[in-house]
Amino acid sequence: MRLSAKLFTLLLTSLLLSACGFHLRGQAGMPFNTLYLDTPNPNTLFFTELRHDLEANKVKLAATPETADVVLNIIFEIADKQILSLSSSGHVNGFRLSYRVSLRAYDAMQQEWIPAEEMALRRDFSYDDTLVLAKEAEETLLYQSMRSEMAQQIMRRLSRAKPQTQ
Repeated sequence: MRLSAKLFTLLLTSLLLSACGFHLRGQAGMPFNTLYLDTPNPNTLFFTELRHDLEANKVKLAATPETADVVLNIIFEIADKQILSLSSSGHVNGFRLSYRVSLRAYDAMQQEWIPAEEMALRRDFSYDDTLVLAKEAEETLLYQSMRSEMAQQIMRRLSRAKPQTQ
């Protein structure tokens, strides 16, 4: 009896989820087959993350811009840290981390797919002088999270990109 109640609950939950239209996000389909990544520094963690996401979405990375359907030009990527607040004694209480990427995408005929734009993410976090190592680890994790989120945002932007008409 107890097993059948669990089975009934599981079936009912599955039925309700399917009836409401819920489905997993899955992979974004890209409107092109090949892409050339043009970046000032191909050795950054962000570039590695973006390349991995593109390959996971079955986008072939071209060796040259001439052999690609689309060129994604990463103009710059900047990670920044600013003091957000100070205590009455002048000690730092919080920081604001920011992560900015400027990009554009175009095809072999120099037709814009994504006009030049800057994407930015920000995270605030508290700071404590007595927990320096823990706060450094937290900062590293926040930057890692922002890089990953930025790569995902670019993937979503690329999945909706199309040649701009003039």
